[in-house]
Amino acid sequence: MEKIAVTTHSRAEFIDITSHVNRVLEKQGVREGICCVYVPHTTAAVTINENADPSVRKDIINELDRLVPWNGHYTHGEGNAAAHIRATLVGSSVSAPISGGKLALGTWQGIYFCEFDGPRRREVFVQVISRE
Repeated sequence: MEKIAVTTHSRAEFIDITSHVNRVLEKQGVREGICCVYVPHTTAAVTINENADPSVRKDIINELDRLVPWNGHYTHGEGNAAAHIRATLVGSSVSAPISGGKLALGTWQGIYFCEFDGPRRREVFVQVISRE
């Protein structure tokens, strides 16, 4: 397992970590298998989504703002209940096949670290499982 360090700069943002995950694959030398990406934080998430048009990330954040407002009627005393809810909705892990030593993502797909309680320094775990 490898760790990727991520530094966030906003309360909510999506950071493309695809190139970091690809470097882990290159280092491991796995040609065929599965790549699992996991976020060990309760106020952050990871997703696979559009990576060609940055407005998609903005649209997702804007819609999460509408669905889960920052100043809702929450009972969590720490004041970041919305971040916990958003992280639950998006999810803490994704997996993608590895084919020919590369992530088998769609043409427009990338892997995104999703910050919902930043800015912070975070970690992402990458586990590569070889079929070979």
